Amino acid sequence: MSEEKTKKSKKEAAKTAKEKEAPAAKAPKASRPKEKVIARFSVTYRQEVIPALMKRFQYRNVMQVPRLEKIAINIGVGQATQDQKLVELAAKDLEAIVGQKVVITRAKKSISNFKLREKMPIGCRVTLRSAHMYEFLDRFISVSVPRIRDFRGLPDTSFDGRGNYTLGIKEHTIFPEIDVDKIARIFGMDITFVTTARTDEEAYELLKAFGMPFVKRQEVLETPKV
Repeated sequence: MSEEKTKKSKKEAAKTAKEKEAPAAKAPKASRPKEKVIARFSVTYRQEVIPALMKRFQYRNVMQVPRLEKIAINIGVGQATQDQKLVELAAKDLEAIVGQKVVITRAKKSISNFKLREKMPIGCRVTLRSAHMYEFLDRFISVSVPRIRDFRGLPDTSFDGRGNYTLGIKEHTIFPEIDVDKIARIFGMDITFVTTARTDEEAYELLKAFGMPFVKRQEVLETPKV
């Protein structure tokens, strides 16, 4: 019995010695709650755009006020039939602009005259919603549009009759995310602003309330006939 007790005591002593030598286990770091950043134009829509449109169109309910639903951006690369690497370059630049994964668009059918085969990559597109949408609209109006060459205002005739507005950009270098010295090719793009407005007039006033710089039309005064 005495031998068993001594063996037990030795094991316990060795165990306690190992515990003392072993480094103390690090306590798990408390994860900090992520701060939710609200897009500036999201606040502008609630505080400024909604009251202005309700006064302009005499809406009775807030839910009647049109809102921006999504922004669709599309880049078509016509020369991709000769060099398919251009599609990858366009997709990479578009991802840098919007900060979101883009989708490669492919040909639906083969056209021999254009050397186009079915399922050949011919461009890229992306759809922005919620916070990404408002952040892109903010950067587009505040930073990118003033960098357009010979800018005289955006055309106000590109509405489709259902409250959606489409704009064509000739050079994607207007976006500050693109370094002109590092690009291999300049791409154009189509940007479509999809709204819940039922008429073009409502969609025009919605985008104008956000600060979209539409062209200012001058009314021609008729000269009195003598």
